Amino acid sequence: MKKKIIGQNLVIVSVLMLASAFVALYYNIKYGETDFVPLLIPSLATFAIGFILFMLGRKSSKKLRKEDNFFIVTLTWLILTVLGMIPYLMCGTFDNVSDAFFETMSGFTTTGSTVMTNIDSQPHGILLWRSVTQWLGGLGVIVLTMAFFSQKNKAHETQLFSAESPGLEVDKLGSRIRNTAQKLWVIYIVLTVLCFVAYYLGPMNLFDAVCHSMTTVATGGFSTHQASIGYWASPYIEYMCTLFMAMCGLTLALYYFLIVGRFKAFRQNEEMRWYFGIIFIGVAVFMLLFYSLEYTTVLTADQLSSFPMGFEETFRASLFNVVAIMTSSGYQASCFDYVAWGQAFIIPTVLLMAVGGCSGSTSGGIKVSRIAIAVKNLIADLKRQLHPQAVIPVKMSKRSIDQRTVMRVMAFIMVYIITVLVATLLLTCLGMDFTSSFVSCVSAMSNIGPAYGMTGPATTFAAIPDVAKWILSGMMLVGRLEIFTVLLLFTKEYKVTK
Repeated sequence: MKKKIIGQNLVIVSVLMLASAFVALYYNIKYGETDFVPLLIPSLATFAIGFILFMLGRKSSKKLRKEDNFFIVTLTWLILTVLGMIPYLMCGTFDNVSDAFFETMSGFTTTGSTVMTNIDSQPHGILLWRSVTQWLGGLGVIVLTMAFFSQKNKAHETQLFSAESPGLEVDKLGSRIRNTAQKLWVIYIVLTVLCFVAYYLGPMNLFDAVCHSMTTVATGGFSTHQASIGYWASPYIEYMCTLFMAMCGLTLALYYFLIVGRFKAFRQNEEMRWYFGIIFIGVAVFMLLFYSLEYTTVLTADQLSSFPMGFEETFRASLFNVVAIMTSSGYQASCFDYVAWGQAFIIPTVLLMAVGGCSGSTSGGIKVSRIAIAVKNLIADLKRQLHPQAVIPVKMSKRSIDQRTVMRVMAFIMVYIITVLVATLLLTCLGMDFTSSFVSCVSAMSNIGPAYGMTGPATTFAAIPDVAKWILSGMMLVGRLEIFTVLLLFTKEYKVTK
């Protein structure tokens, strides 16, 4: 059964890799670009491996255990990363496995961290494949497979879906998880098309609009240019990008509620109110810092010159950066370098990185719902200290949250913090400075992209040690699969079945 499910995933991904190969063929004929074969061969190999695995496992009647689903999801993402990096190596984009694996893992996990220093000179097929990896990872490869292939066991279907999807619980949009997967992918595709149209109506050409619509809706942040969104120096593009990043940072199920007329469910969603509230506070803090620091002697003339000019540009820079960071998109606009802005911007930036978007969105991070529950639980605990006999429930969207869920939330946040601290220690042992190490780990764990210092928004991750790239790649995977999916595989209770 494991072979069958993994095989299904590989077959679907191979089709999209093949599509990138045909785009490469077009540009090969027109401009002589040489990435057609480096994309064609891996796509055929991925299809062949997937087909063989599918055929070997299709007659298996053995029931899968719950823990097997975690193994399937984690192994699928690792296999896809290994196969997905082959085009980079064959095309000469990277000359070593560490860089190729890091870039591919960053793509599939929608992190957006890059080791590329020459994006503008890359062939079109490679750039498209790079964007496709983020688009696939945004909603999830397993979720896409479920939209096409039905599983016999409903419970297994739900567990497999939950192991890959971000958030506390699965919002079912139909009688089966397959129906939910299909509806989510329809919403995802519609958002991608709308984003493409918005970009294409601006200064972007067809190719750039296609690539950026995929990476924006996936809240991934890969661009076809080294200067990212700032390449166009267009307020229109920056506002459109901000709009779609914010839209995709919301729970995608909310759009389904709007479409089918379930307005009450939409209005009562408390996580959405917290989400926009945090964005509002973040923008206010950034603007306050911009205006207040101008009148201090803390910053140098060079730092002040990196600030946006005028109210509109200050508002746009604050809004874009807050939304890009919180939704884990990590794009850079015309005014983007929070490192150059000074130390005062680091703490709010890291906090936004950690919070992330909403559950059931394409964003990374701890998730707004978990932060809200943790804050509400803290307030409830303070009240219980004053009134020990009182029953004070924790509520979200007017529904009481059971204590088991609250404990899961607190455990998730604790493990998130411990993982970041341990990884930070490892990176500092490799020679990286503490701040760069810490922010890089938060960025990787929350699938953000840019970090700080030698890995800041104005640079790439190319200069960090190879071992650090492997550590951060692992953190990207752990963060995208929400920690426990991967962590449970290393507990003594878990045993791999054939």
